[in-house]
Amino acid sequence: MKASALFGAALTAVAVQARTHSRCAPATPIVVDDDLTEPQTLIDLIEQAKNQVIGHLKEDERALRKRGETPRCTVDKLIFRREYGSLSEDERLAYVNAVKCLQNKPPRTPATVAPGARSRFDDFVVTHIQQTLDIHYSGVFQAWHRWFVYQYEKALRDECGYTGYQPYWDWPKYARAPQDSPLFNGDPYSLGGNGEYVPHDGPVIVPPEGIGGSNISLPAGAGGGFVRTGPFADMTVNLGPVGGVEGTAPGPLGGLGYNPRGLKRDLGGAMNTRYANYTTVLTLLTQPDVDAFRTVSEGVPYTVEIGPHGGIHYTIGGDPGGDLFTSPADPAFWVHHAQMDRVWATWQALGLSSSSKRYTDLGRGEYAHQTWQNNPESPFAELTDVIDMGYAAPSTTIGDVMSTTDGEMCYFYL
Repeated sequence: MKASALFGAALTAVAVQARTHSRCAPATPIVVDDDLTEPQTLIDLIEQAKNQVIGHLKEDERALRKRGETPRCTVDKLIFRREYGSLSEDERLAYVNAVKCLQNKPPRTPATVAPGARSRFDDFVVTHIQQTLDIHYSGVFQAWHRWFVYQYEKALRDECGYTGYQPYWDWPKYARAPQDSPLFNGDPYSLGGNGEYVPHDGPVIVPPEGIGGSNISLPAGAGGGFVRTGPFADMTVNLGPVGGVEGTAPGPLGGLGYNPRGLKRDLGGAMNTRYANYTTVLTLLTQPDVDAFRTVSEGVPYTVEIGPHGGIHYTIGGDPGGDLFTSPADPAFWVHHAQMDRVWATWQALGLSSSSKRYTDLGRGEYAHQTWQNNPESPFAELTDVIDMGYAAPSTTIGDVMSTTDGEMCYFYL
């Protein structure tokens, strides 16, 4: 049976497991008339969240100045990350050139740690490889990746002269054919094109060693070969793969050795329309608590219900995009995880009208622990837990990055 057939046949049975695996099951999905047309309800919620953040900052500023203190993040200092396609060609080109700059700067990771790291860009890949099994389906996941993307943005700005901010991939906007979007259409302002089309079945995703779950057969995209168009057509992937795709041999030294090869992608609409449409985003934003939010966002590992997080990683597919460990080696990773952060930050802001709990609550479900899905059993994550960036960037704590307008951060999303 083809991967796509297996994919479809499994959906009904797995959906039951996805709804019941968390202590707090997600709210019933909101179904709009067309999953790929943005509903007014979603537009209104996103605007409401932005207004909540601005209003909260104004209140904080008044309170601080009344006490004779100077606020660090104010409305006039607040910056907005924007959707990739909304940037001008010059702005997109500046972002692309900054990424390429980072790929040409020497690494900070010692060769004794990761001999395959050949650039500052690779420093971030190494950090993700080393910590993958600790930073997914655990209490640190959202905060860790928020800080990871923020530090990557900071490296682009501080080390490569980029004057913009990290753009995001609005998943539903181009869901029918992401390969034709401004992100991946292969023009000089894109993040490179899709992989060349090669006849192939979809990937079979295999759980990492020591992690429970079953293999997942997913549908093929519209590429599968090497990226031959756009700014990253000549890109070399240095690290990985570590594993996770059936039939893919791991790279040397557990993925940390030098393994130069071309960039492959397998973009297509099947995964994007299934896992990251407008209904998905609307359902996420209306979840009552963080446990339910994360069940929708991340799905149930190693079942067909992989949520928009996994769904978009496997929409990118290929190598390194299809490898859970090495995925940051594809520039597409960063716009995907900026969108992950956007949806979380928007959901957090929507709770400000009643309380600030969404900025302190890490949940009490299976994903709230210090280990992957609480296996082996471990304590709940705490706000004082460290977010370790290795050699890529400074470390911090979960509590320091729960808000995008606190600490050293001062940003939100348009």
